[in-house]
Amino acid sequence: MVAFTLLAGFLAMFIDSITVLLFFAMITIELARLLKFDPVPVIIAEIFAANVGGSATMAGDPPNIIIGTSLGYSFSDFLMNTGLIAWIGMIVVLIFFYFVFRKSLRSSPSRLNTDPTQYPEPKTAIVNRGLFFTFSGIFLLVIVLLITHAQAGISVSLIGVIAAVLTLVFGYKQASYIIRKVDWLSLVFFFGLFICVSGLEQTGALKTLADFIRRVSGGSLIAVITIILWVSAFASSIVDNIPFAAAMIPVIKGLAANGLPLPPLAWSLALGTDIGGNGTPIGASANVVGIAIAEREGYRISWGKYSKYALPVMILVVGICWLLLIFRYT
Repeated sequence: MVAFTLLAGFLAMFIDSITVLLFFAMITIELARLLKFDPVPVIIAEIFAANVGGSATMAGDPPNIIIGTSLGYSFSDFLMNTGLIAWIGMIVVLIFFYFVFRKSLRSSPSRLNTDPTQYPEPKTAIVNRGLFFTFSGIFLLVIVLLITHAQAGISVSLIGVIAAVLTLVFGYKQASYIIRKVDWLSLVFFFGLFICVSGLEQTGALKTLADFIRRVSGGSLIAVITIILWVSAFASSIVDNIPFAAAMIPVIKGLAANGLPLPPLAWSLALGTDIGGNGTPIGASANVVGIAIAEREGYRISWGKYSKYALPVMILVVGICWLLLIFRYT
């Protein structure tokens, strides 16, 4: 659990947290069947770690990509601001889940399968070594481009196009399969979402909300950070954090236009939506994916069971983020 939690958080800095959960949830379930343990606690910890780790960089969670591209922030901007705060939160997450789940995961030797012939050889998973090394190279190239995109003058969207083109070129034999596997429904959803958000912005609804927050806070940066962070956290536990982040960007732009510094507002929104999305099973897309995979494989994670463990630590980590944001930016 410790290794997978840290690894999920680290990989989520460079890969979308949804992809991380697709990968880790299945590995965890396979290992659980071999080692005879309950995978549910590990999957819950992985979901939380992926969302917290994703808040550390621009490429980690979809809300960060939306915030970064809309406000002109780079990968390094996120890493230097939300990165340190997120990884302090990650240590707290690891300690919390270790003490909560250590009894249920401590297996006696008699329960373990010690016959080495029962375990698969790792090399059997690679059916095409050439493509494996080629796509690994493309993946590393994408990471380098994401880290250096501000210096190179390349947009994040162009990096995504480069990765897609290279994947189709080198995997041309499976091109039709790859295209069919693209989540077109989600892409159409985001297309419609941004049209709706733009409509709210043009009608002045979001400006009205920004003015309301400014009046309530009295123009105090501490109060505005507090409102954005905590409202984002609890709202993202109820509504998926992607549309919420998209709707809030014009709001923080409006607050910045009235004299408040934009960067602390952006980091508060990023941390609130990413970490707050951990609160319930529907708070973030990674939660839905991880829980759906577990249920499909016969391990049901109910709302009550998930929220029992995730909601308290979400509040704890958001509280730590709030203290660090106030200390660093005010």
